[in-house]
Amino acid sequence: MEDIIISDETIGISLYCTKTPGIGGVIRQEIEDFFVEELTNRIENTNGQYLIAELTKKNWDIHHLVRDLARILRISQSRFGWAGTKDKRAITKQKICIWDLSEAELAKVNLKDIELKPIGRSNKKVSLGDLWGNRFRITIRNIELSPEETRARVDTITKELEIGAPNFFGVQRFGENRPVTHVVGEAMLRGEIKEAALTYIARPFPEENEEIRKARQFVWETGDFKEGLKIYPIHFQYERAMMNHLIAHPDDYAGAFRALSPKLMELFLHAYQSYIFNRILSRRIESGMSIDEAFDGDIVCFKNEMGLPDHSRLQKVTFGNLDGINNLVNRGRAFVTAPIVGYDTQFAQGATGEIEQAIVAELKVDLEGFKVPTMPELSSKGLRREIIVPFKPELSVEEDELNIGKTKVVLGFSLQKGSYATTILREYMK
Repeated sequence: MEDIIISDETIGISLYCTKTPGIGGVIRQEIEDFFVEELTNRIENTNGQYLIAELTKKNWDIHHLVRDLARILRISQSRFGWAGTKDKRAITKQKICIWDLSEAELAKVNLKDIELKPIGRSNKKVSLGDLWGNRFRITIRNIELSPEETRARVDTITKELEIGAPNFFGVQRFGENRPVTHVVGEAMLRGEIKEAALTYIARPFPEENEEIRKARQFVWETGDFKEGLKIYPIHFQYERAMMNHLIAHPDDYAGAFRALSPKLMELFLHAYQSYIFNRILSRRIESGMSIDEAFDGDIVCFKNEMGLPDHSRLQKVTFGNLDGINNLVNRGRAFVTAPIVGYDTQFAQGATGEIEQAIVAELKVDLEGFKVPTMPELSSKGLRREIIVPFKPELSVEEDELNIGKTKVVLGFSLQKGSYATTILREYMK
């Protein structure tokens, strides 16, 4: 088995939208360099079945955290709710809810780098529909350029992105050090559930440390899950849960996935859909088609009352309505879309449709596979997603106090839900 070289191509992104050379540098030199705060319009009450808390976490994955909280509180993970999955290697602030829990019970939780602040109660669960977007404050460090050259480049790139940035799915969707979730999802789509499970549990990646690589390699080659439990780190909770299931129920690979939380299970197929979306959007840009303009055959969606794209309100673009649609696109009231493919995907027509169909054909995607007969709870009809994300950055350029003689850039901006800060950063850093 060959190692996969991790790059943008690995996750389906083949180009930059801007032409100006990047500034280089690194992100997350310190965890504090990446801060994310959830933006929501929820207003909490003083009574209700759900306890609502503001969660501030540092270097925690939300799925790992909920699992640990459920264990500490001795309750089911299904009693928790949250709106979005935030970056792990960051300081993040968001709302979560816990059904039928008192403030006194929550106060017993004592986990490192976690703050849970009760802020009210509600009869409404915190869910994705509550999320408007996220506010980011990100520091890019160790830039080799002078502050003057850095400033010139970031100003030019900002001007190039004035219309918005390509709404690619970022690397977090796939796994930053081990981008394997879409590979697992592709195997699920083909009905190869055993291959999917083994890929997630044991496929080694070059960015992991040598000890972990060797442990994964052993299980990959031998399928010896009992030995795997001895050599896998305790914090590999998901892999260990799946191996425990397979020891007790040999060959029940679908059951092994069901040992995970439903939200985590869904991520695999969603990641493969995201990979296909990235490929389609990359091809559109490569073809010379603008991302802030509708063309005959495109499909657009419209802004809802929250000011966000409403993926349920779609309209086909024709020569007859082209000017009117582009007027709405220019005013930010309509958005050009590309498909999140599923078993009932609505494809565009014209040149756009040819690109979409070509990528699906090249990847040999069987749309019926999205019904996932062996795991029907994961089935996905598909939808359309906007291909551009607007943003208005605030930035400062300063000397880097952690790296003497180097420059740093601090970027602040808000993005609508479902969009990734890393897709903005890659345009600046290249």
